[in-house]
Amino acid sequence: MGSLPHVVEDCFGLLKLYSDGSISRSTNINLNIPIVDDGSVLWKDYVFDKHHNLHLRLYKPTLASFTKLPVLYYIHGGGFCFGSRNFPNFHNICHRLASGLGVLVVAPDYRLAPEHRLPAAIDDAMSSLKWLQTLAMHGGIGCDTWLGDGVVDFDRVFVMGDSSGGNVAHHVAVRLGMGLVELEPVRVRGYVLLAPFFGGSVKTRSEEERPCEVFWNLDMYNRFWRLSLPIGGAKDHPLMNPFGPSSPKLAEVNLNPMLVVVGSDEILKDRVEDYAKKLKELGKKIEYVEFEGKQHGFFTDHPFSEVAERVIQIIKGFVAENSD
Repeated sequence: MGSLPHVVEDCFGLLKLYSDGSISRSTNINLNIPIVDDGSVLWKDYVFDKHHNLHLRLYKPTLASFTKLPVLYYIHGGGFCFGSRNFPNFHNICHRLASGLGVLVVAPDYRLAPEHRLPAAIDDAMSSLKWLQTLAMHGGIGCDTWLGDGVVDFDRVFVMGDSSGGNVAHHVAVRLGMGLVELEPVRVRGYVLLAPFFGGSVKTRSEEERPCEVFWNLDMYNRFWRLSLPIGGAKDHPLMNPFGPSSPKLAEVNLNPMLVVVGSDEILKDRVEDYAKKLKELGKKIEYVEFEGKQHGFFTDHPFSEVAERVIQIIKGFVAENSD
């Protein structure tokens, strides 16, 4: 008789991968975070991919606007393995972005690893943008009166990614910059990457000297990569390392402007800073902002804090600068 399957990867006890390839995932994740609802934002869910049963959530400020609302996509984090528009922390940050920036926030779900390994999350993000294109081409049909009557400015779309969502946003930027996808009349003007989750075979200084934060640690990050990369995918895989030996040559890619934000005390800090530095050396329009003493999730986990307000104002300036 063969031995019974045993656990080979365990994420917080909520997600387990077994030696026979089977997976168990808990549906009872209690983040103990209250949902924000102060009346300043309306939200509504829609299906954007019937084949994979994927939904997105729209957030619209209630205050009257005399101009069309720019669009801000929010691609959530979670190591590619966790997360949804229904998670209260992601819901609250989208609420904050909609009210603080005066934009329509689009928060798409995507298929999670290891059941759906990369590039599934990137493919799904692209599908959600194609959904917006269909909306733009048909005047909001299918979204009742929410997006009709010229409410949305499809010419001013920004894509924001948080942690693993920042990785997804990078790959969306590369696909669009290489002309692999056509979105007209939707026009993506720029990208906001919050501590994008990248990796590589060679450890950075911050990974060596700061392998643990209050909640996150390098072992967790490595586990997320093992669970999310394609089977057999090694470190420096193009989906992991944007400057790896097999990655697209970004000098040849027409990248839109980027705002890259990270905390100085993050494990990912040096990798994120190096990403921004290399893109700048390639002549790309990159703004890099580092927040002293902050760790991973400082903006998303505390969206109504003083430092979050500073992030909001920086994003607002970036959107304004790249809207003309």
